[in-house]
Amino acid sequence: MIESAPLRKIVHVDMDAFYASVEQRDDIGLRGRPVVVAWKGKRSVVCAASYEARTFGVRSAMPAIAAERLCPEAIFVPPDFTRYKAVSLAVREIFQRHTDFIEPLSLDEAYLDVTENKTGLPTATRVAKMIRQEIREELHLTASAGVAPNKFLAKIASDWKKPDGLFVIQPHEVQDFLLPLPVGRIPGVGKVTEARMKEAGIKTVGDLYSLERSALEDLFGSYGARLYQLARGIDHNPVVPNRVSKSITKEDTFETDIPLADTAPVIRTLAEKVWTASRNNARAARTIVLKLKTKEFSSLTRSHTPAAPPSTCDEFTDIALSLCERVGLGPQQLYRLVGVGLSNFQAGEDIPSPLFEEQSVPPQMID
Repeated sequence: MIESAPLRKIVHVDMDAFYASVEQRDDIGLRGRPVVVAWKGKRSVVCAASYEARTFGVRSAMPAIAAERLCPEAIFVPPDFTRYKAVSLAVREIFQRHTDFIEPLSLDEAYLDVTENKTGLPTATRVAKMIRQEIREELHLTASAGVAPNKFLAKIASDWKKPDGLFVIQPHEVQDFLLPLPVGRIPGVGKVTEARMKEAGIKTVGDLYSLERSALEDLFGSYGARLYQLARGIDHNPVVPNRVSKSITKEDTFETDIPLADTAPVIRTLAEKVWTASRNNARAARTIVLKLKTKEFSSLTRSHTPAAPPSTCDEFTDIALSLCERVGLGPQQLYRLVGVGLSNFQAGEDIPSPLFEEQSVPPQMID
């Protein structure tokens, strides 16, 4: 018997092309033009792309050099995280007018529990409409929102009518909405997991729904139990205000196994993604982590805690690359996955003495 999820009213708000939209708002010459927020260069990745740039296939997290090839007319703007954080705080102030239960995921998106709201609006849909209106009128930006009985569904809903859209999933609509969706629409199902699902004949959420929990656990381990619940629209996770990131890690699984020497370009790309994500955290990350998974599925990590936190993306990247020298498995060893992370986020007064770790102790991984 499946336990019913608690009845909640959850709103997921996602700013539209946030960094690029802030740039276009603040510079009239960028409006209506393809804007790519990124440093130019082979080592850079796209932080954000305006919708005009997206029509050319430019997407966040792709190499900047690839974005330049896809859209030669793109205007590259270096990111200004101080400004983006100020705007993000203004957005959060709008959220706080309606609820204290706010769980930010990044500078540009957050979950809100509006089961009870401060403004006395009768429905979660009305709350979402008011928040979007206030963002538009006061900040001259647009946001998309999803309204649903839980965080899992609200996250899917906010992406349904992007940009500048609102989509509501009522409790009685959950199964009709979910079952036809491709499994790739489930948050957390990446390309590798999706490929494994297709090999098992699982293409839609309905296909997941038709399988027993034990079968899913055989296929996907402990994640199978989570998939069993999600296919039924169940997500008990509450909105957690003021969540503190213990670590930020990005990983990439290769299509074919490669030697360690060939992982350098991927490490550079992952490091820039992690560095961009870490700018959302007010605390400094003390420890740099390199994670590897061998062809034989053995995992190992190497980490380093320098005397002072890295102050630039290049410094962070150089340390991550240097950790490869301490792997010690020989040039013949092949790898199927690499990950780069920052951990040990601490306020300045809590910074410990330098530490270097050689042992293979896996850090907490947060994608």
